Amino acid sequence: MSATTGSAAATSYAHGSWQTPLLSDTIGVNLDRTVTAHGERVALIDRVTGVRWTYRQFVAEVDMVALGLLASGIVKGDRVGIWAPNRAEWVLTQYATARIGAVLVTINPAYRAHELEYVLNQAEIRMLIAATQFKTSQYAVMIEQVRTRCPGLEQVILLDDPSWIALLETGRAGDPAALATAQAMLSPDDPINIQYTSGTTGFPKGATLSHHNILNNGYFVGELCGYTEADIICLPVPFYHCFGMVMGNLAATTHGAAMVIPSASFDARGTLETVATERCTSLYGVPTMFIAELAEPELDTYDLSSLRTGIMAGSPCPVEVMKQVIDRMGMREVCICYGMTETAPVSTQTRRDDSIHHRTATVGRVGPHLEIKIVDPTTGRTVPRGEPGELCTRGYSVMLGYWNEPGKTAEAIDSARWMHTGDLATMDHDGYIAITGRIKDMVIRGGENIYPREIEEFLHTHPDILDAQVVGIPDPKYGEELVAWIQLRDGATLLDATALRDFCHGRLAHYKIPRHVHLVDEFPMTVTGKIRKIDIRETSTKLFADEQADRT
Repeated sequence: MSATTGSAAATSYAHGSWQTPLLSDTIGVNLDRTVTAHGERVALIDRVTGVRWTYRQFVAEVDMVALGLLASGIVKGDRVGIWAPNRAEWVLTQYATARIGAVLVTINPAYRAHELEYVLNQAEIRMLIAATQFKTSQYAVMIEQVRTRCPGLEQVILLDDPSWIALLETGRAGDPAALATAQAMLSPDDPINIQYTSGTTGFPKGATLSHHNILNNGYFVGELCGYTEADIICLPVPFYHCFGMVMGNLAATTHGAAMVIPSASFDARGTLETVATERCTSLYGVPTMFIAELAEPELDTYDLSSLRTGIMAGSPCPVEVMKQVIDRMGMREVCICYGMTETAPVSTQTRRDDSIHHRTATVGRVGPHLEIKIVDPTTGRTVPRGEPGELCTRGYSVMLGYWNEPGKTAEAIDSARWMHTGDLATMDHDGYIAITGRIKDMVIRGGENIYPREIEEFLHTHPDILDAQVVGIPDPKYGEELVAWIQLRDGATLLDATALRDFCHGRLAHYKIPRHVHLVDEFPMTVTGKIRKIDIRETSTKLFADEQADRT
């Protein structure tokens, strides 16, 4: 049914051909098609709340939220934020905003007040839908802390609160004709989602994605997984990221498959119980999630025989982990995906019949209807196969741009619409891509992309810190862990790792807080005065080798 082609010459270029054309629908119209074809099949299961909706019930709930938003004054193009862990209402909001053309701004549940404030203002969010609290995150409290500094924020709707119930009641009394009118005004090329991805020069940038971007990416990821209406997809990955809402939710709804929420945030035992009880056919996760599931003492007591496939993404998968996922969990067709938020997200994917070598040593081949190439970062010329260079992607998946940042957009997407990933890679003669490094200093910790510059700028707000440099070092549990080199001001008291973490706690997302701290009088420099992060990284790896080894 499909083929992946490269150029006749042995250059690092490939195009993914596919007999099925790109979808030309909006997300709402596509959902209607699924309801018509599979209305009585299960659409969504939330194990925490007990929600179990068929597609016909699901779309009725979605439309109730959509009508509530319209009645609240939300119109096409308005930004609506969602700040909550995984739950059924998150999915309703995703599809309801798409029905009316509002732009859903997905906010990381781990964000703290200063990060929330930035996103609310940068995206000019008119309405924020949020959980009241979850674990140690007091969302309602943090919203009140920043609300006076966010003049564009007009409405806050809290889940498990009368304000959410009121939204539903308003929607229940709404006129379906108003929703039909709103949906008729939409185009597949309209922006529909803003996802924030950390930048190398400070605050996060809002990757702006269209219906066309994410609907097609979800659909073709599902195609390569072999999804049909019979599939039941277990989603312990967060919805605020493309992994959950695109590769998960949209892959499901474009195929009439079921979405299953095992828990509000990842829980290894709860995930295994969900797979066994709901007879899930597919399971998602970053490698650390699968490692945790494999480490469960009672793993072999769970009946995982229904599993066929799944997706592992976020960081490289160790060979032994992949073998166990296939052998002990039965995921014989598990896929590896690679991409970035700016490409909606998947650009390459392994196929269901690929070898273990291809699923661990590579990130697969180019996806359907996409182009990839590897270029010399200096000259921009496509390199011969087997030679390293920067990986670039072009096609339907490339974002519209960074929200309100045309300069940053121009830096990432060239005049020929190639998205420059900043990742170093090679392409072999069969078109498989291996990621060999990163041009940028991005750190991947447990599947979370972290850019040190954002953390460094935050650390500069500490009164005793003169300068700070943050790098990643290898970690057996999370793939990488953060190290902060700190230069103190004259007369400042000593600052250790515990004190620094206390300073960051509640102000930075937990995964951005450095685990290790090293105090220095100066940083290694080049002759031109640039800090040599490569030297910092190498020295840190040696300095903290014993502590890291204790984490195995």
